[in-house]
Amino acid sequence: MGDGIFGPTMDLMRSEPMQLVQLIIPIESAYRTISYLGDLGLFQFNDLNAEKSPFQRTYAAQIKRCAEMARKLRFFKEQMKKAGLSPTKSLRSSDVDLDRLEVALGELESELIEINSNNEMLQHTYNELSEYKLVLQKAGELFHSAQSSVAAQQSELEAYNTAEASIDSALLLEQEMTMDPSKQVKLGYISGLVAREKAMAFERILFRATRGNVFLKQSVLENAVVDPVSGDKVEKNVFIVFYSGERAKNKILKLCEGFGANRYPFMEDLNKQFQIISQVSGRLAELKTTIDAGLAHWSNLLQTIGFEFEQWNFLVKKEKSIYHTLNMLNMDVTKKCLVAEGWCPVFATDQIQNGLRRATLDSSSQIGAIFHVLQTKDSPPTYFRTNKFTSAFQEIVDAYGVAKYQEANPSVYTIVTFPFLFAVMFGDWGHGICLLLATLYFIFREKKLSSQKLGDIMEMAFSGRYVIMMMAIFSIYTGLIYNEFFSVPFELFGPSAYGCHDQSCGDASTAGLVKVGATYPFGLDPKWHGTRSELPFLNSMKMKMSILFGVAQMNLACPYGNNQHNDDFKLMAIPEHPALFLREFDLINMNVLVCWSGEMGPWGHMIFLNSLFGYLSLLIIVKWCTGSQADLYHVMIYMFLSPTDDLDDNQLFFGQKFFQILLLLSALAAVPWMLFPKPFLLKKQHEERFQGQSYARLDSSDYSPEIEPHSVSHNHEEFEFSEVFVHQLIHTIEFVLGAVSNTASYLRLWALSLAHSELASVFYDKVLLLSWGYNSILARSIGLIVFIFATVGVLLVMETLSAFLHALRLHWVEFQNKFYVGDGYKFYPFSFASLGEDDE
Repeated sequence: MGDGIFGPTMDLMRSEPMQLVQLIIPIESAYRTISYLGDLGLFQFNDLNAEKSPFQRTYAAQIKRCAEMARKLRFFKEQMKKAGLSPTKSLRSSDVDLDRLEVALGELESELIEINSNNEMLQHTYNELSEYKLVLQKAGELFHSAQSSVAAQQSELEAYNTAEASIDSALLLEQEMTMDPSKQVKLGYISGLVAREKAMAFERILFRATRGNVFLKQSVLENAVVDPVSGDKVEKNVFIVFYSGERAKNKILKLCEGFGANRYPFMEDLNKQFQIISQVSGRLAELKTTIDAGLAHWSNLLQTIGFEFEQWNFLVKKEKSIYHTLNMLNMDVTKKCLVAEGWCPVFATDQIQNGLRRATLDSSSQIGAIFHVLQTKDSPPTYFRTNKFTSAFQEIVDAYGVAKYQEANPSVYTIVTFPFLFAVMFGDWGHGICLLLATLYFIFREKKLSSQKLGDIMEMAFSGRYVIMMMAIFSIYTGLIYNEFFSVPFELFGPSAYGCHDQSCGDASTAGLVKVGATYPFGLDPKWHGTRSELPFLNSMKMKMSILFGVAQMNLACPYGNNQHNDDFKLMAIPEHPALFLREFDLINMNVLVCWSGEMGPWGHMIFLNSLFGYLSLLIIVKWCTGSQADLYHVMIYMFLSPTDDLDDNQLFFGQKFFQILLLLSALAAVPWMLFPKPFLLKKQHEERFQGQSYARLDSSDYSPEIEPHSVSHNHEEFEFSEVFVHQLIHTIEFVLGAVSNTASYLRLWALSLAHSELASVFYDKVLLLSWGYNSILARSIGLIVFIFATVGVLLVMETLSAFLHALRLHWVEFQNKFYVGDGYKFYPFSFASLGEDDE
């Protein structure tokens, strides 16, 4: 194993050999043992207490304690978010004791709650006084207006020898102008504020509830005020309601309560009004100073918490995960030890044992932990050691399905084939450079960006930055092959091999265009672009290349056969795997199955596929090399319809007719080869396995004799020959039909490549060149802007996504279905490094 530029290189073809391990840990060293294993991150614990509820487990109290501390930390985070602060990422390691941390968190929570309570109370009082001041000012204006009306009315009444008018009669002048002044009474009033959106409804219901026996005056406030109850800014109106009688007063009070109207007292005396306003203003100034001081203290306290928050949060999560793992262990009270079981890679044995010894020394335990490898027939988890370069390609495969243990891993080929097939559809070295520059930004700033929260789309692009980099590099390569830079050809590798013979030669036709020089050394000759003969040439070239690429990729899959059906044999064939039983009969007959069963071996698949489509690929290459005008469609069709007829002009090489008949017979023979051997061989294997065949184990000295009978009887099931045969029949039919449809599916490489080229050509010719034909800076600027946005939006975003999805389909369906099922499960070791921010 070597080290590459992206980290350690490793074998990705097969998953790491795994082993089932039993750990016997003394209770006094259990905590440190689990902690060291969490730091190592190479041991997956099995839950040995699955039948118990979380509250019945040994360390439920400790987990509850950690959950309470996590709740306090969430409260701190909410407070920091409310204050516009964010936790400071600290690089120093945490050495905080959990007991002291619990006390500190409790004290900080109590202090924050007290500060918030005091601030809320002070803010509530401040908001009430602010509204009270507004009521005093606006209501004072109403009464001042009323006093002016009183003076005018009093002069009028004295002229008619009437009684002295009151302030109340002036405010009710609209309703009681015809009333006898001698019968007027003293009215009560209620003042306050009501939300402006409720003002109209408040007025209507008030009128109906009192049958019109009240008078309402409102004044609109220019600015929104903070409501004391909700704390939100609300647009409000100041109102005064005049009434007569206690019944009307009670109704008004209930309506004010129902509409959320805040009531405040008001004095008619102007001197008292000014005095109260002065007192309220002074009180507001004092409250403002107190509130500002409280907020400053609150902010300083949250900043102090923010410096330590990440460390505290990680420590609590780490502590909780340790106790959660301890709850998965069995406790042996008599022996004062804990028993753990789990999976680990074989290569990690020494590291785990060193961790156990270190835990024993650090906990001053008199007894060391025991590391014991168990034998089992359970399928182990799948673990591939990846680095930051290969991990994204592995995720592409895992999205289809996780490989079963030791199953052939398609990501080995995907590293090359995925970006290459994408580039075949996306080939343009100008677009490829744009894609590469965008990717290099992610790569050069990956340390900074990895610690930031990106959006969903940006997060996906960042996690797949090396996949996109490979896609961009391959796109530049295929773009040079196609000789396209934003759909424009260039003479990068020398002059064109063609020139004009006479004046009739032009860009629209090849008439008069003759070869005048050496063949263009690399890629497509630039003269072919923009000519009418370009499209048929590219159609033929790209279509045939798509078939060649498809057949080549499908042949990569055939050597592995459908190895998911051979897992049992495959596992037993690994000598270094100590966790599995080894059966002599299986080793003897495994080679027979691999060689003779079409599903378990490559031969049936490869013969059928290459007898038809491999031959078609051969014909394409021969036609290119010889320059023949043979019709390959005619050759392939009549190979089935009339295999003995003469080929005439469609013959490309000597003995072609005999060779075609031989291939046709081979394809027909491959079908029963794929169908019949496996069911009969499996039946024979099943019969001999349970008829006194000897069984040997890799290390029989480590296990008691009673283990073997239990293991054998556990798998002694009735063999359903008809079910196996029908399954094999379905698989054979599926492969035969799928070979045709899968090969045809690779023509999407040709279709998307032409679509991408034509779209780029349309944007260049019909947008950029068309606007550049106008002698106007504005027209050229608009054309350039439209061209840039169209290129970025359509070709660099939508076309990239389209080609990505089609390449994904070619790998998942056309490639992986030949040998890959992906019905395994991932290896999820207990690791502190995997503790996310939102894990609880």
